[in-house]
Amino acid sequence: MRGGPVERKILVAIDGSIYTTNTIHYLSRIFADIPEARLHLLSIVPVPNPPAGTEWLGELELMNILSPATLKKLRTTKSAMESAVRKLTNQGIAGDRITSEVKLQRQPVADEILHEARQGMYDALIIGRRGISKLEEIVVGSTSSDILDKAHDIPIWILDGKIESRRFLVPVDGSFNCLLAVDHLAHILQDSSHCRITLFHSSAMFANVYETYSHEFYQRWGQEWCETHLGRPDSLFHAPKQMLMDRGMPEDQISWLHTFKGFDPSRQILRQAIIDEYGTIVIGRRSKDTNKGLFRGVTDRLVLMSENVAIWIVG
Repeated sequence: MRGGPVERKILVAIDGSIYTTNTIHYLSRIFADIPEARLHLLSIVPVPNPPAGTEWLGELELMNILSPATLKKLRTTKSAMESAVRKLTNQGIAGDRITSEVKLQRQPVADEILHEARQGMYDALIIGRRGISKLEEIVVGSTSSDILDKAHDIPIWILDGKIESRRFLVPVDGSFNCLLAVDHLAHILQDSSHCRITLFHSSAMFANVYETYSHEFYQRWGQEWCETHLGRPDSLFHAPKQMLMDRGMPEDQISWLHTFKGFDPSRQILRQAIIDEYGTIVIGRRSKDTNKGLFRGVTDRLVLMSENVAIWIVG
């Protein structure tokens, strides 16, 4: 499964606030020792009440109809972008690994960001939370929640707070979506020397493993690899560990934790992250067509309850 060094493209949505500072700090902690990582910083400047047909206007035409307040916001955002790039370089990310862009809004901000992510074929999109309350996020929504609802084809990293830890917690249950998340993590952290990964399983909360089909696994990872690593009695931990090692992750940077406690999966995952000071949780998400029921999906609840942690959501 492993080849030579592979470029990794990360789209970073920022707005110049304190949450941008937290995002920059997190990126430098994770990627300073991964020279193949490329970061594209994107800011979308809101245009209040844009007239119909704005999406068809050129940049200069759009500038001519902007209000003084929006023009001021544009200048401020460009200045904040320059500052963000400087901070990244000061924290160990080489300048030739960073690109940036400030764009005027032509459609809903979430749609603007997702369009860029898809068009640019990025490996992941990172967004910071704006610090609104959990109740506000449920009732009125936010750009991050809109993106999460609409993007099942792009891994989304949601960042909350300032994160120092390079430790990753990866819930595993043997499902296809779980292995997709591990595969994404293995790709992003290929050859990283600083990050530590724990594969986490609770027999209590993952008693009912989602139904999977062999052809999905074969199509993604090949029949030979699947039959070698997924058919073993210890495949729950062995397969994701092997996937990480195939991408150059040293064995001594990977551990596993098996517990028999817990009732609510999302609370159990967060509890473990807090106890052992993990900075990032990496989780596979069920299909958007899956009925999540009254209490929402595990991933949705995890995002709503999390604080001071990054959550990578795949699927």
